[in-house]
Amino acid sequence: MKAVIHETFGDPAEVLKTAMIDTPKPGKGQVLIRTILSTIHNHDLWTVHGSYGVKPDLPATGGTEAVGVIEALGDGVPEDLKGKRVTSAGAMGTWAEYFTAPATGIIPLPDAISDEAGAQLVAMPFSAIALLEFLHVKTGDWIVQTAANGAVGKILAKLAEARGVKVLSLVRRAAAKAELTDLGIDNVLSTEDDGWIEAAKAILGPDGARAAVDSVGGKMGADLVELLGQEGLLVTFGTATGAPLELDTGPIIFKHITLKGFWGKKVIEEMPADDRTRLMTELVTLAAQGKLPLTVDQTFTLDQGQEAAAAARTPGRKGKVMFRT
Repeated sequence: MKAVIHETFGDPAEVLKTAMIDTPKPGKGQVLIRTILSTIHNHDLWTVHGSYGVKPDLPATGGTEAVGVIEALGDGVPEDLKGKRVTSAGAMGTWAEYFTAPATGIIPLPDAISDEAGAQLVAMPFSAIALLEFLHVKTGDWIVQTAANGAVGKILAKLAEARGVKVLSLVRRAAAKAELTDLGIDNVLSTEDDGWIEAAKAILGPDGARAAVDSVGGKMGADLVELLGQEGLLVTFGTATGAPLELDTGPIIFKHITLKGFWGKKVIEEMPADDRTRLMTELVTLAAQGKLPLTVDQTFTLDQGQEAAAAARTPGRKGKVMFRT
């Protein structure tokens, strides 16, 4: 079968290549899925680069999430799953014509959910909803989030809205602000505008935000602490700039600010099964109703691995980049 692989760690736009490899066979408790669409996530690119928290054995096939049709079953898997259109996340090697996944981790998709939405239904949306739970916010509370035009940011805004939690979304470009408002997301500010902190405080009110989520790094950490209220929570989710998080000691002390890191993979793995089921049901329901922003910017063939990786890292994308088999 055809697959997008890497034999070394490095820049995905340089080390990814197309190869013919053996079609995997499903083991006990596994299914073989014929890929329809497979998403390129940032953590997939970090994995290829060798800078993620998990390093696969080389050579490795890229990708961790896809939508497809179950073609074959391993021992112990119910026969009625064969032929089902499903989504799967967390299985390695989805940038290929076929991949295997644990039967317990797949999610059959209703017809109301498109292939484009199904191919990205789990990883980023589940990270977003797990993050929302992690913040321990309630109806009427305010959240501030940076990099709000990213996949997690868009989804978090919609999930919070459905729960009655208010969100102030921060972006770094005016064009990104327009993109979010076009999606029906309110309270969006661009940090390149003069006076954005004062504008943010006016939106949040005198009590400030209950929680803030940062995916930018650098000085933004100190700015978010300024927007938090007493006993506020600052969560670091990533660093788009690559800069270390900068914080001022005084406000952290006097406001009793708590700082936490969030790694979705770890949080989700440690989550009780009943909670995972509850949150996944919420996501599938919202996706079927068309209430989650699960858009696609471009699709590429498996012969275009380097081009797809470059496109996935291009600023200003309107959605995910995917491989179509």
